[in-house]
Amino acid sequence: MARNNEPVSASTSEQRREDASDWSPLARYLSEFFGTFLLVLGGVGTALFAANFPSDTDNQSGVGFLGVALAFGLTLVAGISAVGHISGGHFNPAVTLGLLAAGRTDVKHVAGYIVSQVLGGLAATSIIAIVLSGKTGAFQAAHDAGFASNGYGSASPGGYGLGSVFLTEAVLTGVFLAVILSITAKQEYQAVAPIGIGLTLTLIHLVSIPVSNTSVNPARSIAAAVYGGATPLAQLWVFIVAPIVGALVAGLIVRVGGRRRITG
Repeated sequence: MARNNEPVSASTSEQRREDASDWSPLARYLSEFFGTFLLVLGGVGTALFAANFPSDTDNQSGVGFLGVALAFGLTLVAGISAVGHISGGHFNPAVTLGLLAAGRTDVKHVAGYIVSQVLGGLAATSIIAIVLSGKTGAFQAAHDAGFASNGYGSASPGGYGLGSVFLTEAVLTGVFLAVILSITAKQEYQAVAPIGIGLTLTLIHLVSIPVSNTSVNPARSIAAAVYGGATPLAQLWVFIVAPIVGALVAGLIVRVGGRRRITG
């Protein structure tokens, strides 16, 4: 429990245990920057470097959809394990806003968290872009293919339309937030919380990579779209709005349901 009943320290079991109210805002923001950087570097980096290797037509050593899904999940496990006790391990603007709606984080930190997350994601894709530039034609090829961005219609891996993509992103983000809220509320699950949350993100990717290339995270989508060209940038609004809508709805449901349980 946070000192002075500050909800920011109750957003994860790690924070409650380590008394996160002692951490400065700068430490929290740097943690969110680092965690989002790691998530995007690992997930988008795997999608661009290892999903199809050595090429799209000769994928003998590529990790495919399963590898990309695991990369996002494993990097989230690593990030939460490393700095979750400092910031709560959000690494996602939709998660931050969903936790706010659920009453599990403090409004005074929300803007700093979101800015840190977006900058962390952009730093990761910038490094990926620099590495790709070290091979002739690699960056241009990644750019032309959308730079692992999210999309609908012709930009969807499976050709799914706007309605299907929006619904998928909103629902899966809501499910993701519900898992986070549930697993971090249980003291007995504190040791396995990073694994449970990371595996949930892996499952979400396995379901939705063919539909939208999986966002459920506006920071991840912004970071990829910046290097993906006109179509990803034009469609970016969907992957900002849909995850936030899903997270807010889930957060409010949990908040209202929790109050009814307590007072009933």
